[in-house]
Amino acid sequence: MKRETRTSGGRPSLCHARRQETAMAGPRPTRPNQRGEAADNFSGRRESKRIGAAFEDQALTFLRRQRMRLVARNVTCRGGEIDLVMRDADGVLVFVEVRARAGGRYGGAAASIGLHKRQRILFAARHFLSVRAGAVSPCRFDAVVFEGARLVWLRDAFREDGS
Repeated sequence: MKRETRTSGGRPSLCHARRQETAMAGPRPTRPNQRGEAADNFSGRRESKRIGAAFEDQALTFLRRQRMRLVARNVTCRGGEIDLVMRDADGVLVFVEVRARAGGRYGGAAASIGLHKRQRILFAARHFLSVRAGAVSPCRFDAVVFEGARLVWLRDAFREDGS
């Protein structure tokens, strides 16, 4: 059974800071191979959490060098998850998705943030704002992607309205 999601009608819109860069869009990049491992990922299921945490650590170190302050890490709620929540020097709340891919097949790490993943991040951001944030402040959705060993920071990677 497919669950429908509403993007309007009663929910407050998330505030956004000004737009700077956009992420590439594309299909979901990976399908499991015969051993249950992601075909274009760094690891199989057993190691993915540990390796994912290592990439999140690298992203966090990079973002702190950009004068951003950590607000929360691995925010989860039923139906969504956010890797990092940061606040930049201008006071903008930044929800960060960290993705890594060993190669550029299927569009690479940035393209792996498809519509379904963006909806899950938006859902978790709404939950975070309703529970943790007092006043509504400007916010944006960034992505830190690793293509092999190269880190790419996509500021304002996507928006609530789908652009």
